[in-house]
Amino acid sequence: MGVPVEPKPVKYFVAFLLADLTRRYDVETALCDMLDIIDYQGATSTWRASKFYQPEMGSDLWRGYWSLESLRGADELAATKLQTQAIEDKFRDPVTGRRGVNLDPGYLDNLKVVLASTKNANQRVYLHSGIYAEATLFYHHGDFHGQSYTYPDYLKPEAIEFFKKTRAIYVAQLRRFAVSSSTH
Repeated sequence: MGVPVEPKPVKYFVAFLLADLTRRYDVETALCDMLDIIDYQGATSTWRASKFYQPEMGSDLWRGYWSLESLRGADELAATKLQTQAIEDKFRDPVTGRRGVNLDPGYLDNLKVVLASTKNANQRVYLHSGIYAEATLFYHHGDFHGQSYTYPDYLKPEAIEFFKKTRAIYVAQLRRFAVSSSTH
């Protein structure tokens, strides 16, 4: 019989889509105020992976990724998704109701990248409060690999580079945590 063991804390990140790149700093500030300090930023590039967001956000969108500094429990994913939705609401157009930003939080550990979603699908597991989780990338032989359902933009070189760099930061944080824990 296996013995339940609490997992190590995980590294949270937020993937974003922005309709107006000049609002990036404002969104970053809101994210830091509500969630955590950003300790790493991936490259920002134009996003045309799908037309899904076009009716609500327009056609000229920007994709980027932010890594959050503090390590936290994986069980905070649903609450984090709800917090990012509150930030999205702050950036809605007051007249049209259109979103100015889409924020998708997730976390990574040594083995995988997990995304939060409000949409159910056969590969997603329900957490609570209308939020699901999906292991979208897995880490094997020094690189991240997708699943058959992984969003194509998560497989782009700039995304994989972001996750590899964020994982390296995470591993270093775990080492520091282990050293500080063993000296107390």
